[in-house]
Amino acid sequence: MTRKKHELTLRERALHYLARREYSRAELASKLRPYAQPENEFEETVDLDALLDDLIASGWLSDERAVTQILHARRPRFGSQRIVHELHQKGLSHELIEQALPSLHDTELETARSVWQKKYGEAPRDAKEKARQMRFMQSRGFSMEVILKVLKQEDVEE
Repeated sequence: MTRKKHELTLRERALHYLARREYSRAELASKLRPYAQPENEFEETVDLDALLDDLIASGWLSDERAVTQILHARRPRFGSQRIVHELHQKGLSHELIEQALPSLHDTELETARSVWQKKYGEAPRDAKEKARQMRFMQSRGFSMEVILKVLKQEDVEE
């Protein structure tokens, strides 16, 4: 059986994805699953789990690197709640997420102040403005405790 030039094997497709960014095992499996199914009864079925195991064994696929990459990309703009939610969505293990939490919590207040400063830069003038700022910070995944610290600190400085 010959392949057309534009068709990729499942392994080639996986390596193309991994060349662009880190993926979790679950995330890559969901991207590759449609291509692992045979289009007709004459094509052979590809064992997706075996391919993923091989990619992990050869060092191309790593959930630990995926967590590190997500933390590095999201930490400057989002709170720990939103980042943890994204890690869960990408199918990363609870243990890896638990390992990442201490570093997230250590920098959360600093990150929240930076995000708030970029967006607003001045304390809210009234309750309506304060509620708007709080909703924005919540949408970025910051806890109410951190949001209140950021807004109170700004009230004290003025």
